[in-house]
Amino acid sequence: MGTQVAPHPISPAQERGAVRAARPYLNPYAAGVGVGLVLLLTFVVLGHGLGATGAFSTLVATGAATVAPGHAAGSLPYAAYLEHGLASPLRDWLVLEIVGVTLGAVASAVAAGRYRRVVERGPRIGAAARMRYAFAGGLIMAIGAKLARGCTSGLALSGGAVLSVGAWLFIVAAFGAGYAAAPLFRKAWT
Repeated sequence: MGTQVAPHPISPAQERGAVRAARPYLNPYAAGVGVGLVLLLTFVVLGHGLGATGAFSTLVATGAATVAPGHAAGSLPYAAYLEHGLASPLRDWLVLEIVGVTLGAVASAVAAGRYRRVVERGPRIGAAARMRYAFAGGLIMAIGAKLARGCTSGLALSGGAVLSVGAWLFIVAAFGAGYAAAPLFRKAWT
């Protein structure tokens, strides 16, 4: 017999009918075309592709420059993000991009009826363990992005769009690592 999956718990608000039914997710092919068009637009308008890691590096560098200006100016990693004399992190387009992505995600979730305070998880793992997995995964991704000098947005999307060999090697390695690690974390979802 086939494997049965336990349904996700229903909240009291859903039982009362107070929460409207969520609309289906956008077709992934349509979403991919949309991301591609946004990427093309950033190349045309800004002269470079998308990225995210630089926004966090800018925030850290401007924070360090605010607290210890001498140290930040003399530190090579910070100086690279302060070379244009940013007085505010909001003067860096990458920071504005991340703000826009966050606001857009919230607006999209609200419009689709999917905005809820819930931890998505499988039936055999608790919310706290799921959050630990998410935090550990995010930390590993952040360290990897700094070591690789770019995140998946910068490497895969922008680098792949300009046919960078390194970007394509990264894409293959990222998907390979994801498929290899998936069985290790299967209990979090099934």
